[in-house]
Formats: sequence, structure tokens, C-alpha cells
Amino acid sequence: MAAKVKDMTTGRPFGLILQFALPLMLGTLLQQTYSLTDAAIVGNCIDINALGAIGASTSVMFFILGFCNGCGSGFAIPVAQKFGAKDFSMMRCFVNNSLKISVVISLVLTVITSLLCRKILHWLNTPEEIFEGAYMYLLITFLGIPATFFYNLLSAIIRALGDSKTPFYFLIISTVLNIGLDFLFILGLNLGVGGAALATLTSQAISVILCWFYMQKNFAILKSEPFEKQLNGRYVGILLNSGVPMGLQFSITAIGSMMLQNANNSLGTVCVAAFTTAMRIKMFFMCVLDNLGIAMATYCGQNYGAGKTPRILTGIKDSMIMMAVYSAVMFFVQWFFAREMGTWFMDSSEVQVLDNTELFLRISVSFYLALGTLAILRCSMQGVGYTKLSMFSGVSEMIARVCISLFVVPQYGFPGVCFGDPIAWCAADVFLIPAFIGVYRKCLSASNRNE
Repeated sequence: MAAKVKDMTTGRPFGLILQFALPLMLGTLLQQTYSLTDAAIVGNCIDINALGAIGASTSVMFFILGFCNGCGSGFAIPVAQKFGAKDFSMMRCFVNNSLKISVVISLVLTVITSLLCRKILHWLNTPEEIFEGAYMYLLITFLGIPATFFYNLLSAIIRALGDSKTPFYFLIISTVLNIGLDFLFILGLNLGVGGAALATLTSQAISVILCWFYMQKNFAILKSEPFEKQLNGRYVGILLNSGVPMGLQFSITAIGSMMLQNANNSLGTVCVAAFTTAMRIKMFFMCVLDNLGIAMATYCGQNYGAGKTPRILTGIKDSMIMMAVYSAVMFFVQWFFAREMGTWFMDSSEVQVLDNTELFLRISVSFYLALGTLAILRCSMQGVGYTKLSMFSGVSEMIARVCISLFVVPQYGFPGVCFGDPIAWCAADVFLIPAFIGVYRKCLSASNRNE
């Protein structure tokens, strides 16, 4: 039976966006469970140093894997636009060309990052007592770049066709598998920190296989003619023009995060462990906002392709309401239960680590409105093709984090680290809000001329 694609150019935007976003949110929450499970098992069953080893390279992982995620999402934007315009032949050309160039990019990234892995950890001032564990975790993660790249690409293509449920179902399977492999590799085979990375790599590779076979079997709309499978320089250029800026946006943002990680690593293992714990919890909860943004990229892409620009603004208003409600709920949860969540990863006797974790989470959740606004506006601009402009919001984030790292953390220590992300989100919004207003006016003017 063919899979059902979803046209988001008709119907009430609120219901369409919510229905599309919910499987995305649940799927990414499951994906974040990978990280939570890794950290919880390592922190409770090994020691605080092992937990610090997992988190010592968080920013550089975001630098590389964020580029992979951004490219995959960017490659799917022309697919969503051509789907919305009902130009299915060109849509299939974009799908096939994106697969070919993704092979090249992912393999090149794997080779380069694996060779530089040890030097990267030295650049980040990784404490000596956790260095070898951090190296093993990071190296295995880098070797899994092709799986990460293709999972994000294939799931983004499926979402571009309006199907956000199927990747969620596959993630349920891989999450259960990841948890089982964590216990097997870390406890059963005594592979330590490397076992946590290996479990995640294996689970994500299985998600890629499931996505690929599902697409081949169920999406009749993707059945291609021979000429649609050929590598085409013009289509490659369009895809790179869409995907690379989105990838660079994540990487540029991550440069600031690497500076912040560097500054935090210099504060010692206690701060590294607190940062690791708080980041795992924060990423788990903030991924809902990120996925609301991803839903808006597909929604805006389809409506822009269909020439229905006024629906874009309606959808953004509706998504802002969803974001505000979620942010209010999360403020209550994280403000009052931050310390209890920290004990998922360590014994309650680790008082100093838990104090820092609690502080980090309370400060972070206080700025979720800024983060949600960033996610919605940035992804909406990407959905209508302004990926280069949205990339500059990443530059704003980078500058803010660098300034915090250089001037605030040396003066105030870990509390300065806690304000790194919130200040970066606010800096991005200062750029994004007027930029989006300009983009929307251009799109509306173009739509009126076409009429």
C-alpha cells in the first residue's frame, strides 16, 4: 500500500501544523532519549569522569553533526517546494541528486573529522583525566557520520511529502534498540564510554535502512524515470545553495558553542559534568521547539511553492501560540524539578554538580520564548528559500557566545556559561525579526505580481 503524502496548502493552518509537528516532536524526543540513556547509564554505572568524557566534546559534535542535519533539511526544501507546486518530475530529480551528493559529503566529513579527532579535543582544553574516554566517544561518533547524514536526509524528504509519522515509527524501534545496546555494550561487554557511542551509531544506521526501504516500497510518487536519476549540475547547484547554508548555519552557531565549551572545560571536571547533564536535559526539552520550526519549514515551503503566501503568516501566528504554551509549561517543570532531573545521571551526593545543573536549567528555560521565536522564524525563512539570509542569524549567535566565553566566563565562572545560550538566542532574534518581515513582504509582493 502506497504511503500517504500530505498537502499542507489547504485547510486550517493550526491543525495542519500541529498534526504534522506532533510526530516530529515525539520522534526527536525519542532520539534525544539516546543521549539521555547514554549519559544516565554512564553516570550511574561508571563514574562522573566518564559522564564528563561524554560531554567534553558536545559542542564539536554539534559543529559536525549540525552541518549534516542542516544539509539534509536544506536538500529537502526544493523537494517540498516542487511538491507544493505539483511538479513531481523535478521533485524526483532533486531527490535523486541529493542522494548522490550526500554520499560524497558524508564520506569526506568522516575521513577529515576522524583524522583530526585527537587534535580537536586538545583545542577544546579537555581535562586530562577524561581525555581518552572523550576521544573514543568522539571518534566512534565521527565514524557514524554517514548514518547521521542519511537518516536526516531521508527523514527530511519523507517530511517534505507531508509524512511526519513514518520517521517517528522508525525512531521508536531504534530507541528501544539503542537502550538495549547501551546495557549490552556498556555493562555486558564493558566497553565503557565507547559502548555508548557504538549503541547510538548502530541504532541510527538501522533507522537509515528502515527509511530507505520504506521509501522504495511505499512512495509511488518517488518512482523515477532514468533521466530523473541522472546527476544534473543545475539541480546540484540548487541543492547545495539550499543545503550548505543551512549546514553552515549550524556550524557557525557551533563555533560559538565550541568557544563556550572550551571556556567551561577550563573550569574543571565538576563543571564539565554539570554542563553535560544540563545540556542533555535541555536538548531533550528544547527539541520540541526545534521541531515546531522544522514543521514550519515544510509548511512554508509547500505554501510558497503553491503561491499561497498569506497562509505563511497565518501559520507563523498559530505556531507562535503553540510555542508560547509549551514554553510556559516547561518553565514550571524545569524551574521546580531541575535538581530532581539531575539525579537521573548521578548520585544525590554529587552536590556541587547538581547545584550547577540546576542553575543552568533554570536560566535556560527562562529564555524559551526567545528560542522558540528563533526556531520558527529561521525555519520559515529557510522554507521559502532564504537559507543564506537565515544563516546570518547563526553569525549573531556565534558572536554572542564568543563574547560570553572571552569576557564573562573568566570573570564569573559557571554562571557565565549558563547565560551563553540564552544571550545567543536573543542576539539571533534581534536579527531574525526584521529580516523575516522583509522576506515576507518580498514573498507577498511576488505572489501578488504572479496573480
